[in-house]
Amino acid sequence: MTPRSNIVVMKFGGTSVEDAVAIERTISIVDGRRQRGLAPVVIVSAMSKVTDALLASSAAAHAGRGDREPALELSSRLRVRHIETAARLVSDSDGRLTALHKAIDEHFDSLDELLRGIAAVGELTARTSDLIVSFGERLSSLIIAAAFVEKGIAATHVDARSIIRTDGHHGKAAPQERAIEHTLLTHVLPIIEEGIVPVMGGFIGSSESGETTTLGRGGSDYTAALVGGGLHAGAIEIWTDVNGIMTTDPRIVPEALRVKTISFEEAAELAYFGAKVLHPATILPAVQKNIPVLVLNSRNPENEGTRITAIAPPCSSPFKCIAAKKKLTIIDIVASRMLLAHGFLKMVFDVFDRHQCAIDMVSTSEVSISVTVDSRESLPAICEDLSKIADVKYESAKALICLVGEDIRGHSGIAAQVFSAVSHVNIRMISQGASEINMSFMINEEDVDEAVRSLHKKFFVAPDPAIFDVETVATNA
Repeated sequence: MTPRSNIVVMKFGGTSVEDAVAIERTISIVDGRRQRGLAPVVIVSAMSKVTDALLASSAAAHAGRGDREPALELSSRLRVRHIETAARLVSDSDGRLTALHKAIDEHFDSLDELLRGIAAVGELTARTSDLIVSFGERLSSLIIAAAFVEKGIAATHVDARSIIRTDGHHGKAAPQERAIEHTLLTHVLPIIEEGIVPVMGGFIGSSESGETTTLGRGGSDYTAALVGGGLHAGAIEIWTDVNGIMTTDPRIVPEALRVKTISFEEAAELAYFGAKVLHPATILPAVQKNIPVLVLNSRNPENEGTRITAIAPPCSSPFKCIAAKKKLTIIDIVASRMLLAHGFLKMVFDVFDRHQCAIDMVSTSEVSISVTVDSRESLPAICEDLSKIADVKYESAKALICLVGEDIRGHSGIAAQVFSAVSHVNIRMISQGASEINMSFMINEEDVDEAVRSLHKKFFVAPDPAIFDVETVATNA
């Protein structure tokens, strides 16, 4: 299919739509793309902190415990917040605010009814969790579409659940990409061709049976990549509250630099190993269609951000970024008689598979296997199962440091330089060689900041100006 280079999919995160001021800024950014002759498709997250209020720590949690009144009180606060935000963005000329207010009330009436039902039975299921959390994106996209129209921009709200088809795995549904492409070409492309801006909520979809589902962590970015891939867009823009991908966390290293360009493979590696800007799965649809992804700052839209492409230009520096992933656990599996026996490794990894627990790093010796995981909830059950085939012990409060760059294997003596820079830090596990673009090791959580600072000082003393923004000291805007 011919790429549609004029289509740009623009995803705005929670902080980019957190209130009326942020939403007006977002509208201005989108209008700027229109003025350049591009055809935007807008994907929005829930307003900042709304998802947590709905699910993780608040309304749904209270309802699941049978505490109806606290759940309804939290819903009431969210209703007021959304209504007040809408009133700041939309006037009542032609009854637009009245209609929007009615739609918001209808959404919250449905939410309250759902919370009452959950509280009555005292049980929160994965299915009802997905339905509750979906209200954040459904409401934000509804309000933002109306705000576009208020500004004189032709726009329409598209319920993402009618477009993003998934399986029935609640909490982390798998998208059905062929079905999604069909719905996009059937329902969204005609809107774009009429010069209208479609506005959709990210993160949410629906199963074949019509039940509301969610795409899991990084879901709104994933939606953007799925939409971009399905429409064969010219670019996907991820708008957040930082200037792009940094050489490391600016909260640890204030002089961290913006990375101007990076490869899909490097970005995915970084995201998996702790970088917060993107979730690794989210860029796969873009990789498959060779669509560039840009990470941009809605609070500083003039900044060029970071461009993620299939192949990044050569870099004179051995590393582009340093990521840190905390709250990990090392599990040591010791079986002096069984380790070399046929089928033993399969038995070990079958345990992690049964518990749907991903492993970050693996190291083996003559009589033991060490693995790192970040699934603390399943840890007791995993260790119990492993203890049936081996002796097991584990250490928590560990962290993984990952250095990402091009052709690390081709840099002679690079490992010596890395471990010399952190010689004052106790290293528990090391991984090099599994990938050409990363080197990683495990340390205690308490040593993360010191290790990252030491490594950054060592390897970014003379950064390549073609790859890094050496003129501006990065700030976490």
